[in-house]
Amino acid sequence: MRSYNPDLTPPWKRSAPVPEVPAEADLVVEEVSTGFCGAVIRCEAGTVTLEDRFGKHRVFRMEPRGFLLEGRVVTLVRPSASPARPTRTASGSIAVPGARARVARAGRIYVEGRHDAELVERVWGDDLRIEGVVVEYLEGIDDLPAIVADFAPAADARLGILVDHLVPGSKESRIAAQVTSPDVLIVGHPYIDVWEAVKPSSVGIAAWPTVPHGQDWKTGVCRALGWPENTGAAWRHILSRVHSYKDLEPELLGAVERLIDHVTVP
Repeated sequence: MRSYNPDLTPPWKRSAPVPEVPAEADLVVEEVSTGFCGAVIRCEAGTVTLEDRFGKHRVFRMEPRGFLLEGRVVTLVRPSASPARPTRTASGSIAVPGARARVARAGRIYVEGRHDAELVERVWGDDLRIEGVVVEYLEGIDDLPAIVADFAPAADARLGILVDHLVPGSKESRIAAQVTSPDVLIVGHPYIDVWEAVKPSSVGIAAWPTVPHGQDWKTGVCRALGWPENTGAAWRHILSRVHSYKDLEPELLGAVERLIDHVTVP
């Protein structure tokens, strides 16, 4: 005869089921027993590796109810080997499954630094490959007139340039005014650095801090937020929180879209 062992635990003491969440790359979670918070960088059989905003890595077992996601208890599971295709790119454009990258155009988009280039790739990368647009970074724009002259823009080789802190009276605006070619479009955003173009809420802060004049802005941000003064690790943390255009400020979105139109529209 089969024995019957009913669950006599009162309903109010039973653990409620929790959702299972695939441990996709860049998913930010908190491990419940240690409080370690970080982005998923690797998922292997039974374990997940997290990287916190300081660049520190820790490996955890994917135990049931072992993590917090946006304050809710979840169970991390290994991602599916063949995830569903997104219907839209990170920029909000309609995705084109199986589309091959176009041969690079003669035109280019220049941005000031590596962080700018990585952020543009993060959100517009799929679109740029389909359009055949290459993004290069300049490490500053002090020599912009000479750089533009060397590129030799033309109607079939247009140049788009994204400039940080392009506001009236700034050094950047004075340099940009020296470029007058009709085949060059220079647009920018009002932020001192492209970090600020990421919405504070996406990074998990109330606002980007004000850094005293004369102090390195990125280092000052790390100090004000209590982060280690490792700007590389800080940027990796910020970039890991950007998943789509919704994580960026409208001023940057509009500027990049204008540049893409400029170098692609006949």
